[in-house]
Amino acid sequence: MGNDLHRRSLYTYWKRSVPHPAMLLFDAPFRETCTLRRPRSNTPLQALNLMNDPTYVEAGRFLAIRMMREGGGTLDSRLSHGFRLLLARRPNPRELTVLRSAFERCQKDFQADPEAARALLAVGDAGSDSGLDAIELAAFTTVAGTMLNLDEAITKE
Repeated sequence: MGNDLHRRSLYTYWKRSVPHPAMLLFDAPFRETCTLRRPRSNTPLQALNLMNDPTYVEAGRFLAIRMMREGGGTLDSRLSHGFRLLLARRPNPRELTVLRSAFERCQKDFQADPEAARALLAVGDAGSDSGLDAIELAAFTTVAGTMLNLDEAITKE
């Protein structure tokens, strides 16, 4: 808690014979022997973890806050800003269209169910920014979580 809240992933306690469960999902080797190269896989459990683990939900919310605060006044500029923060490149027109469509669908869903937006923004130990519109922030959080789940954002090529 407090200042140590965001240090948890950096200082994960890792036993030699029992790796952290989230690390196992992403092919972390057991530390009983040396590993020269880690195998690469892409499983549904990885996506489930990236979309639902409180750490990643919070990361999506913080990215969404940055998108809203620093991304400019238009939806496209905010989505492009978040995309660029994650992938160090601008989205192509097709990618931007998909992100825009996802945002608009999420915003419509959260407008129909504001309690779901509040529940999403309450995930994790870190508080949410109360100065931003909750419906819009929840929609951006969902889209940011989707961007964090992109193969390009997860794996090192």
